[in-house]
Amino acid sequence: MARLYYQSPDAVCGDFMPFGEDGTFYLFYLRDPRVGGRSMGKPFGWDLLKTKDFVHYENLGNAIPHGTDEEQDQYVFSGSVIKALGQYHAFYTGNNMLFPQQGKPGQVQMHATSDDLLHWTKTDEDLDLMAQPGYDPDDWRDPFLLWDEERQEYRMFLGARKAGPKTQQTGRTVWYTSKDLKTWEFQGDFWAPDLYTMHEMPDVFYMDGWWYHIITEYSHRSKMVYRMSKSLQGPWLTPKDDAFDGRAYYAARTFAMDGKHYLFGWVPTKEGDTDKGLFQWGGACVPHQLYQREDGTLGCAMPDTVRAAFVEGENLEDVTLAAAPARQEKVLREDGGDFFKLELDVSFQEGTSTFGLRFYGNQETGESYQYLFHVGENRVVFEKSPNWPWPDEQNIGQERPIHLEPGKTYHVDLIVDGTIATLYVDGVALNARAYRKFGTAVSAFATDGTVELKNITLSRDLK
Repeated sequence: MARLYYQSPDAVCGDFMPFGEDGTFYLFYLRDPRVGGRSMGKPFGWDLLKTKDFVHYENLGNAIPHGTDEEQDQYVFSGSVIKALGQYHAFYTGNNMLFPQQGKPGQVQMHATSDDLLHWTKTDEDLDLMAQPGYDPDDWRDPFLLWDEERQEYRMFLGARKAGPKTQQTGRTVWYTSKDLKTWEFQGDFWAPDLYTMHEMPDVFYMDGWWYHIITEYSHRSKMVYRMSKSLQGPWLTPKDDAFDGRAYYAARTFAMDGKHYLFGWVPTKEGDTDKGLFQWGGACVPHQLYQREDGTLGCAMPDTVRAAFVEGENLEDVTLAAAPARQEKVLREDGGDFFKLELDVSFQEGTSTFGLRFYGNQETGESYQYLFHVGENRVVFEKSPNWPWPDEQNIGQERPIHLEPGKTYHVDLIVDGTIATLYVDGVALNARAYRKFGTAVSAFATDGTVELKNITLSRDLK
């Protein structure tokens, strides 16, 4: 079990819906016990966690229970929480797996209210928030609420798709408006790029002169992507790197508190808890802290509270890897263990082909996991090394683009927490699952060039 990243006991966590006030985050989420080993094999509602630092969590149990097999919210699917009109409001998707076979819409938006965030009352209002004509009634979900200060109205964004074969790339974000959270007017498509078969977990937020629109897609790279605009009305621009993380990070939502923006997603498990298994729905909570670059694009970093939670790190010796014309490796710590935070500054010279960090290394067999930086390709990849017999680790999608410039110093953070590894470098985040522990060595390597590692610290415990 992870020590830092939260996963519900005897279950997995999916689709976090954050709300925060007075320095405390309330993380509503879908708790899936995986009955029979199958995702969503048993109906679930919303459970609730409380945390101030993303390190210590209080499990507050079930917040919004699911309905019966005869009710629309047989499953309480994802949504969002806001404070408005003197109460807390939760809008969520009532999903009934049986209704489509009965000629009823599988997914309809529903409403619950609370005075304390802990106890919720489902309303019996007819919100008329089922799929509009021409849209798929069984892919109409994940409402996100936003107060539009300029127009003095509430906006609700939904993930949707057009009616038709599920293979058609008609995924879009649609939106409604309301003055009172009861009567809603459909406004049509908000962002309809026809890039994906479906948009999940839409999110819209403002940060220092820019609006951002996030969705998660599962038909191309199965990851989160975003667009940016100077206006809530668009046009929505595509950043050069339009993602936050790789394949092993899904369906995150944002929340800002005390001037800081955070992204709450989950790192999926794999079938059979093996490296060769396919990624599953649900896993463990991993928060990122978002920041804005000068050009308005977004970067990810380790949350300040997570960094502060580790004990002071042990200082390790600087390392120079002069690898030309071959590969060179240096063990940084033989007994890194299965929980640590590694920090260092790295730079490389012209002519370097690759460099990277390895963990869970076995010096006898040569096996480990590694984050490999391809200089010529401007990307970083997570993989098992050697990936033999092919493929010994299924790592499709566990990579990120990153601009790699000779002579530039990059600060690298690596957290290893049991089977989860998280890399942060230059605003790029890359999570991964790593099930086997070949050994305990932590090392650095380079090929065809010279790489310098300085200011290396290794922390192996929390305060």
